Amino acid sequence: MYKLMGADANMNTLTTKPQNLTPVCESTGTSLLSKFDMNEIMNCMQCGFCLPACPTYRQTGKEVASPRGRIALMKGVAQESLDVDNEFEDNMYLCLGCRACETACPAGVPYGSLVETAREVVETHKKEEKRAPFIRNIIFNKVFPYPERIDKMGTALWAAQSAGLQAMAQKTGLINILPRPMAEMQQAVEKIASPAERKKRQKVMKPEHGQANLKIGMFKGCIMDVMFYETNQATARVLNKAGCEVIFVDDQVCCGALHAHAGEKDGAVDLAKRNIEAFERAGVDFIVNNAGGCGAALKEYHHWFHDEPEWKERAMTFVSKMGDANELLAELPELTFEKSLNVRVTYQDSCHLAHGQGIRNQPRQLIRSIPGVEYVEMIDADSCCGSAGIYNITNFDMSMRILDDKMKNVQQTKAHIIVTSNPGCLLQMKQGILRAGMKDQMEAVHIMDLLDRAL
Repeated sequence: MYKLMGADANMNTLTTKPQNLTPVCESTGTSLLSKFDMNEIMNCMQCGFCLPACPTYRQTGKEVASPRGRIALMKGVAQESLDVDNEFEDNMYLCLGCRACETACPAGVPYGSLVETAREVVETHKKEEKRAPFIRNIIFNKVFPYPERIDKMGTALWAAQSAGLQAMAQKTGLINILPRPMAEMQQAVEKIASPAERKKRQKVMKPEHGQANLKIGMFKGCIMDVMFYETNQATARVLNKAGCEVIFVDDQVCCGALHAHAGEKDGAVDLAKRNIEAFERAGVDFIVNNAGGCGAALKEYHHWFHDEPEWKERAMTFVSKMGDANELLAELPELTFEKSLNVRVTYQDSCHLAHGQGIRNQPRQLIRSIPGVEYVEMIDADSCCGSAGIYNITNFDMSMRILDDKMKNVQQTKAHIIVTSNPGCLLQMKQGILRAGMKDQMEAVHIMDLLDRAL
C-alpha cells in the first residue's frame, strides 16, 4: 500500500518501502527502469498546471488522480520504491488519456506516452504472473487484429436491429441482463449499415468534374467502418467535392490506438506494420482519417519503432502523408455548398484531435463556412466528454459524471446540433443528449456528415 500526500505537498514525498539499487520486476527479474523514459519523468516539474486540466482530478480532488500524481507513481515503480500492484493499476487506468495535461504543461512532458508505458508495465507484470484476463486476450488478440471478424460482429448487430431484437429488449427490460454500461450505451447506437450496403462500396471514388488534384488513401478504421460506415462514405463524398480521388485501401487494419492505450504495445506495433505496408502498396499522395483518436495514434507510428530503424524510417514516411480530414479540407479550395441548413451549431473538440494533434481551428472554420449555420462556442469545448475509447464501458460511473458536467455546458449553447470529429465522442454525446432528456431538441453529428448534408 502507498499514498501520495495532499495536492499542495511536495510530490517527492511518498510513503514507500526502501529503494533497491537495481530496480527489477520481482517475478521475472526484468528491469522496470528500462521501460520508462526517466528523462521525461524527471522533466515533470510538479508545478500543478495540469491539475485543473485533468477531468479525473476535477472529479475526485485526489492527487493520485492527477497527471502529476500518476507521474510520481511511475517514478516510484521505475525505481522499485513502489510495487506494480492493484492500486497502481487502478490509478493508471482511471486516467482517460485525454492529454489535456499536455496542452497545459509548460515543460512539454509527453504524458500520453508515459501513461501508455505505465499500462504496458502493468500488463507485462500480469502476464508474467499469468493473471492476464481471458476476455482481454480475446478482444485484443482474436478480434481487433482481424477486420473480417469485426465486420461479422457488425452484421450480427445489424441483424439484431433489423429483427427488432434491440427494440424488444429495451421495451421488455431484457436489455438489463447486460452489464449496466453496455445496457445504457447501446441506446446511443444507431442503425448499422447492412452487409449488402457495405459490400457495394466503390473501392475508388473519383470527383464528378475535372481531374483529381490529390490521390487520397482513406483510413477507414475498424469500428468506425462498421458502426459509422455512412460517415466514412460522407467523408469520401466531401473529399470528392474538394477535387480529390479517394481510395479505400485494401488490407488495412485497426490503427492500434486501443492496444497502445491498454498497454498492449506489441499488438499495436504489429498493426502499425500492417497498415504501413498496405498504404505503401497503395502509392497514394496523402492518407486521411476522420477519427481524432485514430489520427493521433497514426501520426505517432514513428515513435513506436525505437529499436527497429528500418521500420522507423518507413513509419516516418507514412506519418508524413497522414492527416485528419478537417486538416486537409482546410488547405484545399473552399467547398461550394448547395444547401442552407439554418441551424444553431456548437462543437465538442475530440481530445486527441485538439490536444494530441493540435487541430482546433480547422473544424470550426469548416462549420462556419456552411450557409445558414449560426455557430456558438461552448464553454470548455476541449474538455473531455468521458468517452476515451472504451473508458465509458470500463469506468462507466466516472465517465457519466464527466459527461453530465459536459452536458451542462452543451445546454447553455442552446444549439440544435452538437458536432464532433471522433466516433467515440459522437456516441458519448448521443448518450449525453439522452441522459439530459434533450432527444427532441438536439442531435449529435460527425462533422463530415454535417458537411455532406450541406453539399
